[in-house]
Amino acid sequence: MRTMLRAAATFAAAATAVVTLGGAAQAKPADTPWDGCPSGAVCVYGEGVVPRDNPHPTAVYYSYGAHNLSNQTGSHWVLNNQYGGATMSLCDGYNGTNCGTPIGQGVGVNANLTPVNSITLNRP
Repeated sequence: MRTMLRAAATFAAAATAVVTLGGAAQAKPADTPWDGCPSGAVCVYGEGVVPRDNPHPTAVYYSYGAHNLSNQTGSHWVLNNQYGGATMSLCDGYNGTNCGTPIGQGVGVNANLTPVNSITLNRP
């Protein structure tokens, strides 16, 4: 039950934080970098860093599937610069388990990564 409540809280926090940098969510065309995040990638920025002010992600993921996080605590921007309808999910468990609602391409979230242990890149 405790895990379910934590997952619900993580999802609620991520859902309320779904915004893009500078306004409404916009899908990015293929082959277009976004604040230092290469086309086709999901990028994580340092704690408290605003990507447009410091376009240097600390982690860049290209391959579909789960990517475990380590030493990621506090508020981080996570940008989904994939294309073709690919989504990403923030997951409380390692190896892509206990994931929240998928986040679409061209969307960035400012999320508390303290309870997040992995990110999945999901095929369209």
